[in-house]
Amino acid sequence: MKKKKHHYVFKFMFIVLLTLVCMIALKQNASFKKWFNKQVYEKNMNFAYVNTLYKKYFGSSFPFEIKDKSQTVFHEKLEYEKANLYLDGVKLTVKDHYLVPILNTGMVVFIGKKEGYGNTVIVEESNGVEVWYGNIKQIDVNIYDLKEKGEYLGEASKEIYLVFKKDGKILNYKDYI
Repeated sequence: MKKKKHHYVFKFMFIVLLTLVCMIALKQNASFKKWFNKQVYEKNMNFAYVNTLYKKYFGSSFPFEIKDKSQTVFHEKLEYEKANLYLDGVKLTVKDHYLVPILNTGMVVFIGKKEGYGNTVIVEESNGVEVWYGNIKQIDVNIYDLKEKGEYLGEASKEIYLVFKKDGKILNYKDYI
């Protein structure tokens, strides 16, 4: 237990030190301040990537162990009958009451309606790609959920709209499905 306690003290001290260095640099260096403001206020932050890095170097983001006795039953790959270009992405023909899987590990950053796509869930993958899942009838995720590849996103009927974006640019869907 003592070793774990030191581990959390190290994490806390590292964050404090990093914060102090940033504050001093912002106060003393105009070019750093300009760069910092651009990164914080003008660019999108990829939370899934930050979470992946944090887990890699510091372990779990929770200071306690979560014991979940349930196991994921749903772990599927995307299956569709036909793909056609649609607006900024692709329209996939699927079976009625199709259970939609997450294509790659990422964080849910938007749930709502998008014009032309209906009920939409946007998942920001750890590689920086935003995936829009449109025409989802029953959404079974929450905002800021971190979902693993193959986990259940929701249910769609007969068609799903997918859009792939990175840094605001539309990507070719064929590279991702």
